[in-house]
Amino acid sequence: MDKEHYKRFADAHAPASPLGRNCLRAFWVGGLICVLGQVIRWGGERLLGLTEETAGTLASVTLIFFAALLSGLGIFDRVAKYAGAGTLVPITGFANSVVSPAIDCRAEGLILGVGAKIFTVAGPVLLYGTLAGTVYGLIYLVVGLFL
Repeated sequence: MDKEHYKRFADAHAPASPLGRNCLRAFWVGGLICVLGQVIRWGGERLLGLTEETAGTLASVTLIFFAALLSGLGIFDRVAKYAGAGTLVPITGFANSVVSPAIDCRAEGLILGVGAKIFTVAGPVLLYGTLAGTVYGLIYLVVGLFL
């Protein structure tokens, strides 16, 4: 069976995806996460008297904490199954991608399990994000020298 024949076979037997429903779920759950972050930020500014930057950091750290906690309790996966891409709001999805491999490998111990596997999903994101930032920074520096 060649690739094209297999693709037609798989497409014919795959269940249809309810695209509209999935988009609506992703939209409202992702929007709710963003609204929660904004409420935390506004609360930090108005109730705690934090600067805009510090309140933004508070919101980010709080969302990371809750995403990691809900991942550990097994709740985040159920929400992600319902909302799909809506939970991939970058900061909560990243927190889940760090915590999930650590939870899966905890039986192997703290060093060889959790420590070795915690960045299996997020590691490439960190590596290539840092590398891309360095390359773009160097390009910006070089262009700035000649302009």
